Amino acid sequence: MANQAVRSIDHQEIREWVEARGGSPAIVADTRGEDGAVLRVDFGEQDEALEPVRWDEFFRMFDENDLAFLYQEEGVDGQSYFCKFVARSELSDDGLDDLGDLD
Repeated sequence: MANQAVRSIDHQEIREWVEARGGSPAIVADTRGEDGAVLRVDFGEQDEALEPVRWDEFFRMFDENDLAFLYQEEGVDGQSYFCKFVARSELSDDGLDDLGDLD
């Protein structure tokens, strides 16, 4: 299952996955607007473009924009940090999406 992505809209599941990898919720700072902002997970890259946000604000934008969290639990070399945000409507019904060879 190393090359499979799992999707989730469950806030607790997403938060646990992110925090287990030392990540925190963030947005791309210059994208903030009335409709929210571009969501990101900050894994401590010290990217000046990222602005930390609280989990409640993060999930408000996540839900308002009808997003799903696509992530990989493990890669070929161990714990994976692969994740991205996608429109809920773009995912397969079974919740799994083949990512091909990611590693």
